[in-house]
Amino acid sequence: MEISTKRFLLRDFVQEDEPAFLAYHAEPAYAEFCLPKETTPEFTHELFQRFRQWATEVPRRNYQFAIVDRRNLELLIGCGGLRQDSYGSEQAELGIELAPQFWGRYAYAIEIGKALIDFGFRDLGLEEIIGISVSANLRVSRLAERYGFLAIGTRPGPDWMRTRRWSQMEWQLTRESWARVFSLKKFR
Repeated sequence: MEISTKRFLLRDFVQEDEPAFLAYHAEPAYAEFCLPKETTPEFTHELFQRFRQWATEVPRRNYQFAIVDRRNLELLIGCGGLRQDSYGSEQAELGIELAPQFWGRYAYAIEIGKALIDFGFRDLGLEEIIGISVSANLRVSRLAERYGFLAIGTRPGPDWMRTRRWSQMEWQLTRESWARVFSLKKFR
C-alpha cells in the first residue's frame, strides 16, 4: 500500500526501515512528549513489528506508513497513519510523527497530513477522523487547527502527563468540515 505526495512516499514499513526508526525514537527531542518507556529500544522494536503486522492483516483496519523522501527512498523521515481499532467502522485516529530533524521544515507535516486525511475520507470511506495530543505540544495543536479539527475535549491523561501539568487533548474532523476547509484553503 502506498500514498504518494509531491515530495513524499507513504508506504508500508520494510525491515530495512527499523534502524532509522529506532534512531529517531532514541533522540532526546523526540522523547519530550513521550512516556519514558516509549523511547526504549525494546518498546520501539515492538512498535515497529506491530506496524509491520498491521500491513498483513485482512481485513486491514490500521494503516501506519513509513514516510520517505521521494528523491531518496532510503531516507525515513517519520511515520503516519490512520488506526481504526477501538473506533467505529467510519472513524479512525490520525497520527503523524516526524524525526526531530524534520520538525518545522518546509510544511512537511502539512503535506503528509493532507495525504492521510484524503486517504481516510476518500479511500477508507471515513466520516470522522480523531486526533489525540498532549496539551503542551503546540505544534500539533496548530497543525490540527489548520486542517479544521475541532478540540472536542480535554482529559487528565496518564500520571506522567499530570505530573508535568499537561492533559490529553482530543480533536475531531468530520468529512463535511474537511470538505469545507479544503475548499477555503490552499494546502502545499
